Parts: sequence; structure tokens; C-alpha cells
Amino acid sequence: MGILTWIIFGLLAGAIAKMIMPGNQGGGWLITIILGIIGAFVGGAIGVYVLHWGDVTSFWNPRSWILAIGGALIVLWIYGMATKRS
Repeated sequence: MGILTWIIFGLLAGAIAKMIMPGNQGGGWLITIILGIIGAFVGGAIGVYVLHWGDVTSFWNPRSWILAIGGALIVLWIYGMATKRS
């Protein structure tokens, strides 16, 4: 996929992950976009290197959405832990 598609894909995956993740992680839409893009790349890497599902080739592939949202949830959880106030 092209970089613009990854950005749009990451934005949507980040927004969905933010709706799924309980609690208040803070950050606005810019943080959501950044975390979603990072999460989409993390999910894609997990799919390629860990699960051996192959490269993400289609925007409409359900497996791509699962990987991107799962990766965004992981990144959002890590971000929440890193910015958590004691």
C-alpha cells in the first residue's frame, strides 16, 4: 500500500482502537492519528513476521483491519502506561 493509504488506514484504526480501549488515555486527534499509524505498522509487522500471513495488500481485507486495530490497541495501551500519572 502507498504511504497515504497507510496514513488513512492508521487514522481509522486508531480511532476504532480509541473507542474500544476503556479509560481515558489522553491526547487528541493528532495523537490518535500518530498512534494509529504506528499501530497499523506494528500490526502489519506482527502479521508478516509472527503470524506469517503475508504482506498487507488490500484496504478492504478484514485481516488487515484486525491487524491494524490490534496493533493500534497495543500501541495505545503502551502509550497509556507511559503517560499514566501516579
